[in-house]
Amino acid sequence: MFVRGSRYASVTEAIYVVPDGREIRYKRLRFIPDARALQTYRVAQQERLDLIAFRFYQDPEQFWRICDANRAFVPDDLTRETGRRLIIPLAER
Repeated sequence: MFVRGSRYASVTEAIYVVPDGREIRYKRLRFIPDARALQTYRVAQQERLDLIAFRFYQDPEQFWRICDANRAFVPDDLTRETGRRLIIPLAER
């Protein structure tokens, strides 16, 4: 259901059975793990989070790893302030 590398790919599934007997599959809650290995990065003027993710992970769609490590719900909040120091989790192998 989710692409490889998605933050939801490893979340376990559950099944809810409605009164008429139909089964509805859904993903359980995704808990944000504490980042184990970290590095930091200082945001440059007018920088975008997808470009920062590409710099560290060679994949702009992995921006959510940086969001999780910084406990950000709105990705743009992380790059709004020039000079902000971001926590960057090391790439998973």
